[in-house]
Amino acid sequence: MDIDHPEVKAEVEAAFAAYETALVTNDVPTLEALFWDDPRTIRYGIGENLYGMDAIRAFRRARSPVGVERRIDETVITTFGRDFATASTLFWREAHPGKVGRQMQSWARLPEGWRVVAAHVSLIDEVPA
Repeated sequence: MDIDHPEVKAEVEAAFAAYETALVTNDVPTLEALFWDDPRTIRYGIGENLYGMDAIRAFRRARSPVGVERRIDETVITTFGRDFATASTLFWREAHPGKVGRQMQSWARLPEGWRVVAAHVSLIDEVPA
């Protein structure tokens, strides 16, 4: 297994960066395009469990664009072979003072490109350093 092949890692980093930009600018069409359009796609959010792209699409389209800005840190992207990767990051939002968010995504290379096939987002109390 070729882990963190530089070319593959750069591709996933670019896809992750495009997702992050779309997220903080509420670019819903890009957010939708970066998820696998399939009923098996799962996104566990802070307050919702979304099964299938139809549920994810409905959530994105109904979500308020207010307060989506965030700061991320400690992003770790690991690729496994040429077609699978994980991306994990911490995030902070003004809308959630005293909390740190955690986001994990599973990415797969599909015929249409890199897509999130599973995601999990959660909030915990921030522990002072």
